[in-house]
Amino acid sequence: PVPEPAPMTGDLEKVRRRFKEHGPTPEVIAGFRDLVYGYYDAAGRDFPWRQTDDPYHILVSEVMLQQTQTSRVLAKYGPFLAAFPTLADLASAPQREVLAAWQGLGYYARARNLHRAAKTVANDLGGRFPETEEDLRRLPGVGPYTAAAIAAIAFGRKAAAVDANAERVLARLFAVEEPLAEAKERLRELARGLVPEKRRGDFAQAMMDLGAGICTPRSPRCGLCPLSSQCLAHRQGIAERLPVRRAKTPRPTRHGVAFYLERPDGALWLRRRPESGLLGGMIEVPSSPWRARAFDAAEARAAAPLRARWRTLPGQVRHTFTHFHLELTVLAARVGVERAAGLPGMWAGLDGMSHLALPAVMKKFIRHARKVLA
Repeated sequence: PVPEPAPMTGDLEKVRRRFKEHGPTPEVIAGFRDLVYGYYDAAGRDFPWRQTDDPYHILVSEVMLQQTQTSRVLAKYGPFLAAFPTLADLASAPQREVLAAWQGLGYYARARNLHRAAKTVANDLGGRFPETEEDLRRLPGVGPYTAAAIAAIAFGRKAAAVDANAERVLARLFAVEEPLAEAKERLRELARGLVPEKRRGDFAQAMMDLGAGICTPRSPRCGLCPLSSQCLAHRQGIAERLPVRRAKTPRPTRHGVAFYLERPDGALWLRRRPESGLLGGMIEVPSSPWRARAFDAAEARAAAPLRARWRTLPGQVRHTFTHFHLELTVLAARVGVERAAGLPGMWAGLDGMSHLALPAVMKKFIRHARKVLA
């Protein structure tokens, strides 16, 4: 539960009045920072990655948190670090092991980039972790926010770490009415003016927590917000419609055919996807290319990895990626071991699949096929 804001001292009430009258002067900014620290000390979230200043551990957490719910990251963060306790351990691990440990987090390009970043630090930088935003951004998969977060939290650098939660706080605090896509650099610039000389990592995380727990996307809890008197959007009654987002472009639908190739003992034929591209390096059942037009029956059988008695199973497997929907037609066949000789891939029993880097769409496909065939 979020505590009620503590009563303001006379000095802070004065700061709030000055903010209303004069905007963010140095005195006002100092008072603003005190309010942020007060909130964080009373109600900041307790996460394991906030109990360390190890830049490798912080990098892992920040990459995991990209586009992923905190609850899912909490479940995977500890086991991932148990598998790869140090940056050197991650750098020396085979990619297939990294992808397998990443299962359940999705967006597997992040895992591949994290692996590459570890290799870059271990092999190209002599194990010395970059400390500045500029140098951190040279690591694979590290963008402006992640670089700023690591610089501020791990190294105490004066960096403006602006994630989606902090963007929302800033857009409302300063009543920025430009669409968010165009306002990102302006918000970062506003954030730079607020970064303090002390407790920079705490300040960055406090801004994120305010966005996550108080300044929420819908129905912001302005009555509990320690910054409400300073928030221009709250004063103007427009907090709920900020930040402005452009209408989403409808996702297109792509179609494919996937093949459930089983041998008599129930093992399934699997293969590894190419290293580059969507789901790169992960394990899949054989499938056709994915395209805009659906496959007819003849095209579906022609796309099969080998000749067999393929039958089309009822229903389709549907999955949504970031930029498109996917619909898979399911064909199934049973063959002897010798029939798969020469195919790129491997046989895998159900017991062994938990250790493979199977993306969610393939797990969904296997569940669907087994349910129909049961």
